[in-house]
Amino acid sequence: MGKALVIVESPAKAKRIGALLGKDFIVDSSIGHIRDLPRGADEVPEAYKKESWARLGVDVDNGFKPLYVVSSSKKSVVTNLKRLLKTADELYLATDEDREGESIAWHLLEVLSPTVPVKRMVFHEITPAAIARAVDEWRDLDRRLVDAQEARRILDRLYGFEVSPVLWRKVMPKLSAGRVQSVATRMVVERERARMRFHSATWWGIEGTFAHSEAPAGFGAALVALAGRVVATGKDFNQDGVQTSQGTVRLLVEEEATSVAAALAGRSFTVSAVTEKPFRRSPAAPFMTSTLQQEAGRKLRFSAQRAMQVAQRLYEQGFITYMRTDSTTLSDEALTAARTQARQMYGDAYVPDTPRRYERKVKNAQEAHEAIRPAGESFRTPEQAARELNGDELHLYELIWKRTVASQMNDATGTSAQVRLVAQVPDGVAAGEEAEFSASGRVISFPGFLRAYVEGEDDPEAELADREVVLPALSVGDVVEGTAFEPGSHATQPPARYTEASLVKAMEELGVGRPSTYASVIATILERGYVWKKGTALVPSFVAFAVVGLLERYFANLVDYGFTASMEDDLDEIASGREEALPWLSRFYFGESSPGASGADGTALTLGLKASVAAHLSEIDAREVNSIPLGDGSDGTPIVARVGRYGPYLQHGEDRASLPDDMCPDELTIARAEELLAAPSNDRSLGVDPQTGLDVQVKAGRFGPYVQLGEANDGNAKPRTSSLFSTMDPATLTFEQALQLLQIPRAVGTDPDSSQDVVAHNGKFGPYLKMGTDTRSLASEDQLLTVTLDEARALFAQPKQRRGRAAAAPLRELGIDPATDLPVVLKEGRFGPYVTDGTTNASLRKGDEVESLTMDRASELLADRRAAGPSRKKKATKKAAPAKKATKKASGAKKAAPAKKAAATKKAALKVAPTEPF
Repeated sequence: MGKALVIVESPAKAKRIGALLGKDFIVDSSIGHIRDLPRGADEVPEAYKKESWARLGVDVDNGFKPLYVVSSSKKSVVTNLKRLLKTADELYLATDEDREGESIAWHLLEVLSPTVPVKRMVFHEITPAAIARAVDEWRDLDRRLVDAQEARRILDRLYGFEVSPVLWRKVMPKLSAGRVQSVATRMVVERERARMRFHSATWWGIEGTFAHSEAPAGFGAALVALAGRVVATGKDFNQDGVQTSQGTVRLLVEEEATSVAAALAGRSFTVSAVTEKPFRRSPAAPFMTSTLQQEAGRKLRFSAQRAMQVAQRLYEQGFITYMRTDSTTLSDEALTAARTQARQMYGDAYVPDTPRRYERKVKNAQEAHEAIRPAGESFRTPEQAARELNGDELHLYELIWKRTVASQMNDATGTSAQVRLVAQVPDGVAAGEEAEFSASGRVISFPGFLRAYVEGEDDPEAELADREVVLPALSVGDVVEGTAFEPGSHATQPPARYTEASLVKAMEELGVGRPSTYASVIATILERGYVWKKGTALVPSFVAFAVVGLLERYFANLVDYGFTASMEDDLDEIASGREEALPWLSRFYFGESSPGASGADGTALTLGLKASVAAHLSEIDAREVNSIPLGDGSDGTPIVARVGRYGPYLQHGEDRASLPDDMCPDELTIARAEELLAAPSNDRSLGVDPQTGLDVQVKAGRFGPYVQLGEANDGNAKPRTSSLFSTMDPATLTFEQALQLLQIPRAVGTDPDSSQDVVAHNGKFGPYLKMGTDTRSLASEDQLLTVTLDEARALFAQPKQRRGRAAAAPLRELGIDPATDLPVVLKEGRFGPYVTDGTTNASLRKGDEVESLTMDRASELLADRRAAGPSRKKKATKKAAPAKKATKKASGAKKAAPAKKAAATKKAALKVAPTEPF
């Protein structure tokens, strides 16, 4: 009797489940997706290369049929799975129970073409009981989920492959557009625009300290009114810095605040009012994907991608339930486990009589999975988990454990109080007026769930508001002494930039994207350079401004929040079977074909994506979309920030100036722009070349300082240039040194044996010699000018060494990475500074500085790099198999002898695509 073959997505998951299932099962992994749409022309089978739709990988004229290919890196995986299947008597497809997992299972079925019974095995946690139950309670493949995921994949391909080339032609090469990433970028850009429009307003206030016998250290209160008129605070101003409550609110200036504070010192105040009321606070719901990402960002300073990577490991090791979920519900066994643990740790008084049930459903929710919680029928405490976990994994597990247990505990209760204190101002500018101060306090009488967990806030001020503040027992008519009064200036603040946590929250509220994709979307816009980090804040680049401006003007629907969210609704309708994929895709791509029909957002569409791109491409003025008007300079001439081929720069008439790489757009005021334009340039003339009569100049370039011979208008189509050596300083470079640099590439001589020229080059990987197609590295840049033919011949006579050089000393030692327990150092590499733990390297990003880089930031960079996976392997050069194999339908489901009848919901619109030969 053969064994059952179980296929999961990852090797770690396979190892764990294999140990649980025992010797009657063979468990192996697909290592993610085994096939996908072609990533490039090299992956398109020869039979399809001449098709008009080949670049898309989707036959848009024939029912949007996708062309799936098995990449070269996955062919060995498929071969191995086929080998294992030959000896199996049944096949369990045990991929994740969501749209993507269902899609992977379907692709496995299509490619493997099993002839044994096929069972879909699903589970939400990897425990002995859950896996045993999944084996017994198998089901058929859900074609509705497969169709919904396929429609999503096709939609994203159409969007990216049609719109990205527009950005290449009109902004700069290698940019990308995406259904969700472009909207997320727009959100960050719009927040920066709001900061750029913002005008700060200033007001003055007074903080007082009061003495009472029950408060020896005193207590604080703030001035709230003078002569019966409320004193202005930040809420009384709009984003333009204009006071919106003039006439009803009194705006204090420095002179008044200083005078009143001095006059009140040592005065007695009378308690005019005491207000007390009970407060009650309930625990937060258990984690779902988006709230886990947000809280891990706030409390652990994890990026969204790092949080999901760590959660994935915890799930695969059997510590938590499935981490991609929109649900906040807990199973009955989880409710019992959480309540039991809370009772054991904190006592009966901390656990309500009945379980708390959270039915919250987010917009565009996908699955009805359980919330993210500790796995099993009883939860391991963080102390118990520490026997197997450490670093990031332990910290995140503890966060999940605390949140889950706290969700089943009683409310926190207490009393909040507000006290008003009044006194007459004896002299000064407000003489005779009554000054009123207010003090607020909070006393927690029963901490309830706060014993276990306190939810974080994006706004630090909100967290401070939850602190316990004890006021002395006061009654109306009591007298307290004003011991000290401090006038202070305050200013309104611009809208806070998004952090990863607050961006995830905003995307969720708008219904943009899916919680399971938020981490990858944020990682993408960071990797593409649309956004960079300043601390934890997300700052848009000037390229992002250009891209978003272009999309808003010419493809407004594609970055409209409502339209993007409505597409998610439509995909949900496809998943539920209430919407068909083919007509929906046709409306999006080709536009409306019948009167009265409506698009995804419920409004009549005149153009589909294809026609819209064709219609607008010629209209787009590249210079215009790459220009960001800042306003008029002091001379009345407009100052514009532009996105150029080598980076952003300022233009003011004929004057230009490069923008610093670390400049935030909201910092680029007219005054700052004029300062940059007026700054002296390091560019200077060194003299006239005696051979050509052309001017020799040293200049600052995008990639470092260089020397240039003449100008383009001197008859040179492309002036000769050469980079300065790393040991040279533009400020002290001499004319003679510049002439030497302009000799590079330098002809060293001709090899007498081969008659080939030997030339010294300065390349991006360092100085080297070239003879024909052969190369040899030089030890230093100085050798470019001094190496002789004999020395060069001696180098070429030696065997070629692997590229590399003696390891340089690290720039800084940062400490131990809590995620891996490995020492992390900061080094200088050929492409700039990077951090490494010896196994993973991660380059510093825009906004990171060598001197101030912290261990936390280095750990985040390394975690993001690990989450991104290895670089794409070298392209395969093996020719495609004959076309007839490529066109054969992957009809494995038809050949199989399934244990249950195949699902009858298969859509004619999205029939099986051709399979890439392997």
